[in-house]
Amino acid sequence: MRLVTNTQVSVDGVMQANGGNDPLIDPGFDRGGWAMPFDDDESNAAIGDYYLRADAFLFGRNTYDLFARYWGGVRKDDVDDPFVRSLNSRPKFVVSNTITEPEWADTTVLAGDGDAVEASIRELKARPGGELQVHGSGRLIRWLLERELVDELTLITYPVIVGGGRRLFAETGRDFALELLESRTFEPGITMQTFRPVGRPRYA
Repeated sequence: MRLVTNTQVSVDGVMQANGGNDPLIDPGFDRGGWAMPFDDDESNAAIGDYYLRADAFLFGRNTYDLFARYWGGVRKDDVDDPFVRSLNSRPKFVVSNTITEPEWADTTVLAGDGDAVEASIRELKARPGGELQVHGSGRLIRWLLERELVDELTLITYPVIVGGGRRLFAETGRDFALELLESRTFEPGITMQTFRPVGRPRYA
């Protein structure tokens, strides 16, 4: 399987609480829900189609908890929704050393140190199939990039500067050159761009 990431970000790179604040994950953050005013049918359909392409999902702990409560709980009976349908019917993997008995059906915990988790993910990538998708999970995405485990990176950028909150990329880190594979623009000003990491950048 190819490991692909899908992240909603603001123009200034914020990914925190795009759909609204969660008191357990976003204590003290008061700018949540910044993506919601820009949602439209076309962009929602495109994101839903992306989820439906998944053969399996990989999560960091915080995103897993949020998705399990909402898509696997509050919305689980909305079977016509592409997010509900895909997330509740595909295998799910979560990187965690604290979850021991996951309640969300068809979840496997990937535990251990960094090398053990990397070996587990490489084993998943070696399986036949299409896409192992990562949604949200910013810290995990940065770690996956550092380990050169990401095959494609999709950024869904909303036309807003949030001005605070957790960003997808830290101020310092490894550098990567990216090849643009696909770019779409939606009427509210949302862009969806898919990149492939292709080594280090060239500098002038």
